[in-house]
Amino acid sequence: MHRPVRLRTHEWFTVDDSTLNVALVYPMQGPAGVFGPTCESCARLAAEEINKTGGVLGKELRLIEVDGGAEPRQVAKDVEALVATGAVQGVTGWHISSVRQAMAPRIAHRVPYVYTALYEGGERTDGVYLTSETPAGQLLPAMRLLTEARGVRRWFVVGNNYVWPRRTARAARRYARDSRGRVCGEAYLPLGADDFQDVLGRIERADADAVLMLLVGSDAVRFNRAFAAAGLDQRCLRLSTLMDENMLLGSGPEATVDLYSTAGFFASLADQNTMDFHGRYADRFGLAAPTPGSLGESCYEGVLLLAALIERARTLDVAAIGATADTVSYEGPRGLLGLEGRHVRQRIYLAQADGLDFNVLAQLRAPHQLS
Repeated sequence: MHRPVRLRTHEWFTVDDSTLNVALVYPMQGPAGVFGPTCESCARLAAEEINKTGGVLGKELRLIEVDGGAEPRQVAKDVEALVATGAVQGVTGWHISSVRQAMAPRIAHRVPYVYTALYEGGERTDGVYLTSETPAGQLLPAMRLLTEARGVRRWFVVGNNYVWPRRTARAARRYARDSRGRVCGEAYLPLGADDFQDVLGRIERADADAVLMLLVGSDAVRFNRAFAAAGLDQRCLRLSTLMDENMLLGSGPEATVDLYSTAGFFASLADQNTMDFHGRYADRFGLAAPTPGSLGESCYEGVLLLAALIERARTLDVAAIGATADTVSYEGPRGLLGLEGRHVRQRIYLAQADGLDFNVLAQLRAPHQLS
């Protein structure tokens, strides 16, 4: 059966029974648009590799792109329309938590949904699976290590004004107290912020030892530049749970002195799985393609996990997929990974910016620990 379908932001495309269509929701605009191209490329590579080995349930896996950088209610409306008409049989991608919260109640009981962005934790909606980091496995051990190694006691939080930064900051207050420190100030800015003068003044007056950056994409890039221009990088380190190589490139090496990042993947990890992934990515997209850092790589894993969930259950039924989810594993750039409580068990690392790359300093969490 063939039928034409059109999404608000897309050309017409044809749906037929020979394909298994997946909505790939990633940012094409806004602050997160800076890493949209690598999200798309990594997901595309995963789909092509899956199709070379027979597809999913014997069908070609096809990605239908949706702009996850639009207003959350609009993104949810667009994706729900695709699900309701049968145009897609699954959803994955990197998008901010506000988009996930708008989408999940509308679609998760209908199709499997693999969310690949680091987030604030606590997602329990049936049908939602999560590949990335949460504060307990990512931020807590990073703050502890920097407290011990650098003597950090006074943290200042700078984040965008939505659910992920605010709930992560709530956790950071507890983590700081547990390490005999405290959060000495907080500032939340709208997405798309470009004026940091007031925030930088507050950081200086608070005499902070460290800034916890919870800014998205180009907002973090602009903050890094302003922070360095104000000379604060000479007196105050920065820690980000959302900083990849493409954002380092945008910031420039002069703006990333004493900047730390914590994540489950860095492009500079020199194990065989990572190097194989980089080789296949370069062969497919060329050496000038966007760097496949942690955010793009998450979309590669999102496609792999979604395919593995469906293959293991041998059906698209959400309840049946949920019943077998804890037995699912998949192998990607981070090695062989499995699920626990619908979250991927994973290693977490701490790295320090070194020019336009990251120097991985330590592994913070082992894969057997729930992330």
